[in-house]
Amino acid sequence: MKISVFLVIVVAFSTAVMISTKPALPQAMKLQNAFPNISIPNAVDFQSPYDKTDRIFVVAQTGKIFVFPNTPTASNPKVFLDLTDRVLYGGEQGLLGLAFHPDYANNGYFYVNYTTSNPRRTHISRFQVSPTNPDSAMKSTELVLLTYNQPYTNHNGGQVAFGPDGYLYIGAGDGGSGGDPQGNGQNKAVFLAKILRIDVNNTSSGKNYAIPPDNPFAGNTQGWKEEIYAYGMRNPWRFSFDPKTNLLWVADVGQNEWEEINIVEKGGNYGWRIMEGFHCYNPSSNCDTTGLKLPIWEYRHNSAGGYSITGGFVYRGNKNPRLYGKYIYGDYVSKRIWALSYTPGQPVQNEVLVNNAGFSITSFGEDTYRNLYIIDYSGKIWKFVEDVDAINRIPNFTGGKFAALKQNYPNPFNPSTSVSFLLGKESDVKVDVYDIYGGLVSEITRGFYQAGEFIFGWEPGKLASGTYLIRMTATATDGAVQSETVKAVYLK
Repeated sequence: MKISVFLVIVVAFSTAVMISTKPALPQAMKLQNAFPNISIPNAVDFQSPYDKTDRIFVVAQTGKIFVFPNTPTASNPKVFLDLTDRVLYGGEQGLLGLAFHPDYANNGYFYVNYTTSNPRRTHISRFQVSPTNPDSAMKSTELVLLTYNQPYTNHNGGQVAFGPDGYLYIGAGDGGSGGDPQGNGQNKAVFLAKILRIDVNNTSSGKNYAIPPDNPFAGNTQGWKEEIYAYGMRNPWRFSFDPKTNLLWVADVGQNEWEEINIVEKGGNYGWRIMEGFHCYNPSSNCDTTGLKLPIWEYRHNSAGGYSITGGFVYRGNKNPRLYGKYIYGDYVSKRIWALSYTPGQPVQNEVLVNNAGFSITSFGEDTYRNLYIIDYSGKIWKFVEDVDAINRIPNFTGGKFAALKQNYPNPFNPSTSVSFLLGKESDVKVDVYDIYGGLVSEITRGFYQAGEFIFGWEPGKLASGTYLIRMTATATDGAVQSETVKAVYLK
């Protein structure tokens, strides 16, 4: 099977966490349009209430929520709620999140996160479904629970979700611009740059909600927001709870170089703006990391990774058993989708599922069976299917050979070239680039691969024009070793 993984080469880096990268498997997943007759432009969220109706609700950033039955032949989605007259849409603003009350089947309550104007601010509001029409909400029932100002048009966060404890969790970005100019990440006196947690089933102190008594800053006398569950976030774009472990997974969009995934705990400080991923940000070196919670995974800004993470879910459905227990996430810009395997105390395994989805991934969603869907900002909704033909595309070798490095293409090249290799059996592979004197200048890939064909890209960047040697060394599981080299000519 051919799996393209276009990689911009960067200087090798190390971190303090145990990390191993497992590249794309030949039995990779394909995407299939889950609802061919449905298209909802500006889609940013996908939810399904546990009310035994098996319906899908899709949030459009412009201000509407649509509903349709969970069947591949569904068409003509209905408008469940229209908030376009209240929503400030543009950039990262808009109607951004939806959560159904755990007892929605009985009380009809659901909660939304949207941006409004005059002044620009976030509203966390409750609405109620019509008692006579399950596909229509009553706009007049809005109860505003929480508001906080948004100083800029970006980093609004947007997620709302109920945790296994029955409390409502809210993702708030740092307020925007760049570099957290107001210092909200480490300021516990503001809502911005936080994961918030509130009790929507009770009220206290004149609010339309109550503070959970075990919130980390409940009852403090320093003026810190009692709603804070965790802090030090930049722009948490999608979080979810694993229903089996109850772990809270948060994908936090990075600043200049790093995207990160966190397992968020109560009271945790996740570093922004002191750190970006595992790296000092402000100050840029020798930062004080005392008390900070480091991510479990990061990836660098380049075409091998991406530039804007979209968080997903730990897969607990039954349609794709090979994904079970893995955290599925993607990147809005690179359009890549990964599966991350995490066991505390063990190396993290990260594999490419889809190298290029072909669309901007704004969100992931689950139906009531916990099967996973991928949301396309242009309006389509996709699902994973197994690539059953992959086995037929494994290369055949003779004479004891089991690996081959192809000549890079184009060659000569500027600014980048494709590098590909083939494996007839699973092997540990490294592909490096050397100058003509034998000095290592770039690492293209290192990791364990199944049989198949794999394509990477090499972009020398600031390296001088000239001839370089690309060398692949493959070590099979039976101990056999094979090495091949090709010459690549870089012309600036």
